[in-house]
Amino acid sequence: MSHNRQEKIEALGRVIDVLDELRQKCPWDRVQTNQSLRPNTIEEVYELCDALLSEDTPNIKKELGDVLLHVLFYSKIGEEKEDFDIADVADALCKKLIYRHPHVFGETQADTAHQVELNWEQIKLKEKDGNKTVLSGVPASLPPLIKAYRVQEKAANVGFDWERPEDVWAKVKEEIAEFESEMERARAAADNSGKPEPTPEMLAEYGDLLFSLVNAGRLYGMHPDSALELTNKKFISRFNYIEAAAKKQGRKLKELTLDEMEQLWQEAKSERN
Repeated sequence: MSHNRQEKIEALGRVIDVLDELRQKCPWDRVQTNQSLRPNTIEEVYELCDALLSEDTPNIKKELGDVLLHVLFYSKIGEEKEDFDIADVADALCKKLIYRHPHVFGETQADTAHQVELNWEQIKLKEKDGNKTVLSGVPASLPPLIKAYRVQEKAANVGFDWERPEDVWAKVKEEIAEFESEMERARAAADNSGKPEPTPEMLAEYGDLLFSLVNAGRLYGMHPDSALELTNKKFISRFNYIEAAAKKQGRKLKELTLDEMEQLWQEAKSERN
C-alpha cells in the first residue's frame, strides 16, 4: 500500500519523537557522538547496499530505516550543539536539488540523463562551496574500486573519455601486456626459482590494469563494485558447496585433490548457476 503525503510526514515525525526520547532516556543513545556513530553508519550503508544488490525488498525497507535513523541522529546531535537541525538539513537539500536541476526548475535544456550529468559538473564548479576542481568532489575515503569509477565518470562528464566504447579494449590489452612484462622481469630476477615477489612496478601495472577494466565496465554501463560483488556471492556459494560435499564424505577440504574440487565446482555451477 502507498501512503499519502500527510501520513508520510506523520510517520517521520514519530521517528523524530522516538529518537528524542531515546536520546534522553537510553544510556547508549544518550552518549553517542558523531565519531562513535560513524563506524555504525558505514556498516548500515553497506548492509543497505547488500540488500539492494540482492533485490531483497523486506531488507531494503529495514536497512533504509536504519540509514534514516543515522541521518536523524546526526541532525539531533547538530541541534544539541546549536549548529543545525533536521529542518536545516532538509532545506539545504531542497535548495541544492533546485539549483542543480535548472532543466526542471529553470530554462536550461537537458533531454538525456548524460546531458544532466554534464550540466551537474559545471554547476558544482560554480557553487560557492562547491568543488574547486572536477575531481575534488570525489571523497578520499571511498573504496578504491568505487573511487576509480567515480573519477573516470567525472572526467568523462567534462569530455575526457573514449570516442567509442569499443576503443577501451585496446587499452585493456595494453595494460595486460605491460603487467605480464613486469611479472616476467620479476620472475627473471628471481632466477625462475618460483613465484616472484611483487615489485613496486608490478603493483603499479596491476593497478593500471584494474583501472582500465573499471573504465571498460563504465563505458558499457556496468558498475565494477556491483559486478564484483555478484561474482563474490557466486564464488562463496560454489565454494560452500564443495565444503559441504567434502563434509558429507567425512573428509576435510585439504584432503580433496584439485581434480575432485574441480568436479564438485562444476556440480555447483550446474546446480546453482
